[in-house]
Amino acid sequence: MKRKTIISGFSKLSREEKMEKMAELTGSAERIRSQLDSFRLKNKAQQDLLDEISENTISNFYLPFGVAPNFMINNHLYHIPMVIEESSVIAAASRSAKFWASHGGFNARVVSVIKSGQVHFIWKGSNEKLNDILPELKFELYRDTKELTRNMRQRGGGIQGIQLVNKCDEMDHYYQLHVTFDTADSMGANFINSCLEKMAQSLKKFFRNYEGLPEAERECEVIMSILSNYTPDCIVECSVECSLDELNEIHPGISGKEFANKFLMASKIAELDVYRAATHNKGIFNGVDAVALATGNDFRAIEANGHVFASQTGKYKSLTQASVSHNRFRYQLTMPLSLGTVGGLTSLHPLAKFGLELLGKPSAKELMMITAAAGLANNFGALRSLVTTGIQQGHMKMHLSNLLNALKADYEEKKQALEYFAHKTVSHSEVEAFIKSLRTKLQ
Repeated sequence: MKRKTIISGFSKLSREEKMEKMAELTGSAERIRSQLDSFRLKNKAQQDLLDEISENTISNFYLPFGVAPNFMINNHLYHIPMVIEESSVIAAASRSAKFWASHGGFNARVVSVIKSGQVHFIWKGSNEKLNDILPELKFELYRDTKELTRNMRQRGGGIQGIQLVNKCDEMDHYYQLHVTFDTADSMGANFINSCLEKMAQSLKKFFRNYEGLPEAERECEVIMSILSNYTPDCIVECSVECSLDELNEIHPGISGKEFANKFLMASKIAELDVYRAATHNKGIFNGVDAVALATGNDFRAIEANGHVFASQTGKYKSLTQASVSHNRFRYQLTMPLSLGTVGGLTSLHPLAKFGLELLGKPSAKELMMITAAAGLANNFGALRSLVTTGIQQGHMKMHLSNLLNALKADYEEKKQALEYFAHKTVSHSEVEAFIKSLRTKLQ
């Protein structure tokens, strides 16, 4: 079987048949089968659960599940679960958390929790006429979604508003129903999309049956109905603050004032320069995504949301702001975060459930604040290294074990390498040369 061959009906094949296809593609059936089988769970019920979460599953892909301890957030102590492959992220988060735990901790608040979605439609009537009949249309939309929103309303959420948006200047006859939602403790994607699709049906029925409209205006073409992952009204703020004197212990040989001044300039550069801003914000998402994964939340939606928010002024900027005032250093993260603690993977994936349990089964708002603290901690840790030692010293120390594993170092070789590189710069070439020298001596 050639790699360029189109595979038809793959989803309908059994796992065994899918494995055969993969073996044909790679040309090593026995090795592939052994490798893929080795990552399957022995617990059949749990493996069946994982298989059904996605489609065309043939094995599991493991990532490390770690814990960053000692986050003091709003005077509550959290030990935060993180799932990430990058070796230095949890170390950086833990180091920052430990420092701030004894310097006032993280202060966080949820500013707003409103999410939105749109029904995009084409209607060939005037904007004035549409606005005239809008109150009747809204009544129909609320009435037709009443059953869908019943449970959510009982949980304190539901539809918050329906707004007509005239987009005819951008595309002929193009309008939107912009609908806002409060989804309580759920991320709410399925709830929002179900409501929007119901509204789309109601919209078409409304125009078709509305008395007095000419024939051409009884037609309404719904293009699509879908939530938006951009949630500028679902915002969390998180900050840390201490005196400049307290920063004296940040790094040997650098005063708190010197550190703060350099930190402020580094932060300012991330506001001015888009190349730096991208990497700066990636440091935030190192922590945010790791918590999202560990708690069964959608990190892809979070990333898309954050990057659009970072560009809301027309220029991509950092999501953090640093300041010094009256001898006090302050660092703040403001970002949109749409998270859930009920429904979806949060209640299906065994480790996501454990992650939430470790956090004390938080509400969605509490998880927003915890996640923002992890993002700010990771970003603070990255800037702290950048303006003092540089990022590679700590990163490559953490990466040393990855390099040793890639070189298939055994226990004794790893032990000697860790001792040798304890106070030396780590690089792939240096580590490779060291392992080669050890093996040469044994020949």
